[in-house]
Amino acid sequence: MAEVLLLGMTHYPLLATTDEHMADLLRMTLQDPGMPESAKDPSTWGQAMQAEWGDDKAVASAAVHRAALLAGFDEVRTALEAFDPDAILVWGDDQYENFREGVIPPYALLAYGDLEAHPWATFPWPNVWGEPTDAAFTVKGRPDIGRWLATKLLEDSFDVAYAYQPLNHPSLAHAFLNTQLFLDYDRIGFRWPLVCMPINCYGRRVIAARGFTRPFGTTLDFDPPSPAPGRLMDLGGAVARHLRASPWRMAIVASSSWSHAFLCDKFWRLYPDIPADRALYDAMVTGDHDRWAAITTAAIEDAGQQELLNWFTLMGAARELGLGPPAWSTFVETHCFNSNKSFAYWEPVGAS
Repeated sequence: MAEVLLLGMTHYPLLATTDEHMADLLRMTLQDPGMPESAKDPSTWGQAMQAEWGDDKAVASAAVHRAALLAGFDEVRTALEAFDPDAILVWGDDQYENFREGVIPPYALLAYGDLEAHPWATFPWPNVWGEPTDAAFTVKGRPDIGRWLATKLLEDSFDVAYAYQPLNHPSLAHAFLNTQLFLDYDRIGFRWPLVCMPINCYGRRVIAARGFTRPFGTTLDFDPPSPAPGRLMDLGGAVARHLRASPWRMAIVASSSWSHAFLCDKFWRLYPDIPADRALYDAMVTGDHDRWAAITTAAIEDAGQQELLNWFTLMGAARELGLGPPAWSTFVETHCFNSNKSFAYWEPVGAS
């Protein structure tokens, strides 16, 4: 049997820009005319948020947040280097990027070959590396693994969609592209192929809100929901089971932040649901898979944890492989930078 390594990380888009812009989503929220003026007043915010906002609208705090994220990426990259897989399967969300009105699969396998990506061609901020807008990155693919895994899942009664080429995106959605870019933050090279498995995390908002948000007071014609958290845990378990029986050494990555401020209407979209995230993080670090399995779609939507569905799939893989708590993990809490983030890795499940 093959070896499998489980990893979790963030693909937070604003890590790719400079500190001056890292809190731009909060600044944008504060311009929403549908938001009450009282909520926009920093003097009404909690002490932790006021401290992070500071006198410079979170510019100095951005450097602190960046340092915490880079420390997490260093740990994950080190584990990846030590394991040195044949390929990396990535669970990430498609935020109205490749899948749009034409089709929204609950989850899919992208059996792509090598692609050339230009992440800064449409990026609305300056990138922190100072790379030109036409900078090109090669993302290696393993279509053979994608086809093989799609076959196994279909035989296992998971009705997975699959694709051999992009539909509405020139390369890959940011959840997948940022996985490579951020794991190679220091630009030392990235040699591993990616097998991408998008999950419809945004569910009711994927078309209605174009995978993002709309001004307060906007009436949305909600879409059908995302796959249920428990079903995604089962899917993650099936993927892990098949990959462990495969001929390849595989790393499996859940790529997403946790709750998102722009999805938390109950907090006027100012900050993420820190208690809800902390509760699931505590369950993860104690190996409490049952706590994760008990979460409902309604709870996910209430907490703005839609993207965390990628981690539910990862937790299902950990449960299937008989893994308890991660070997290492960290939780990066924030009020001003849209989303809490977590990083983790488990001990590899070895060949037997």
